[in-house]
Amino acid sequence: MRIGLVTDSLGHLALDDLLKTAAELGIQTLEFGCGGWSAAPHLSLARLLDSAAERATFTAKLRAHGLEISALNCSGNPLAPGERGRAHDQVVRQTFQLARLLEVRRVVMMSGLPGGPGDQNANWITTAWPPECHAILRYQWDEVALPYWRELAGAARAQGLERICVEQHAHQLVYNTSSLLRLREAAGEIVGVNLDPSHAFWMGGDPLRAIRALRGAIYHVHAKDTRLDPANCELNTRLETRPNEAVADRAWNYVTLGYGHPELWWRDFVIQLRQNGYDDVLSIEHEDYSLAPLAGVQKSVALLRQVV
Repeated sequence: MRIGLVTDSLGHLALDDLLKTAAELGIQTLEFGCGGWSAAPHLSLARLLDSAAERATFTAKLRAHGLEISALNCSGNPLAPGERGRAHDQVVRQTFQLARLLEVRRVVMMSGLPGGPGDQNANWITTAWPPECHAILRYQWDEVALPYWRELAGAARAQGLERICVEQHAHQLVYNTSSLLRLREAAGEIVGVNLDPSHAFWMGGDPLRAIRALRGAIYHVHAKDTRLDPANCELNTRLETRPNEAVADRAWNYVTLGYGHPELWWRDFVIQLRQNGYDDVLSIEHEDYSLAPLAGVQKSVALLRQVV
């Protein structure tokens, strides 16, 4: 296993400072946000696509610090109704192009989420009732998502991509094991999972069990933890709409590795990954509002060193 980093985790640092810090921490790979929901603090899609010299300078800086790119990340909602979806789709296509030019074979993204028929915003269906939920889901999958993803898989292959790593995230059509496998069956084996246990934690899933069910389809892994607040969960359930900054009031929060689940759990996580065919990057993603980014990344690296 190699220890990696989602570079947005240290988005406050300039590129040169990020590379120096990552190397000093012993991080081996970087996952760069390219747009969509990322502000892309460390690269410009437009400049890198337009200029071979810019690309050469960028990759030379990485090599000088002994770092590699594990993946490019273009997470957003390319299936959203209207201009938002078109803009995010453009980022996806440009990220595929940049991956080819940088000889990166993996792209991390999300499935996207359509609206229902005539909707102006995405609509995440999470219950079987009322009855129109089923009609909306059929429309979202059969008329929007599956045609889009079949075409997108072809576009990815044309750019030389080997793996599209779909993160199972809330407010996305793919958010659990069965929805990931449904998309993979339709779009082909170029589609796999970017396994991020933090989302399954708050939704009530078991990432260790999911690893076994996803054997052969695990293409990339995010190392991110979640802490449940028992009192707030018991009062209000795990469905949470309070702002992420309202840490004390929420039913759950993303936290630094080890602050939600102990080292023993993460050791088992790594063992299960290896036993089921994944021995690659663990890409740290820091979104802990209770701990400064650099401190959180340092602690996460220290924990992963112990378990890897």
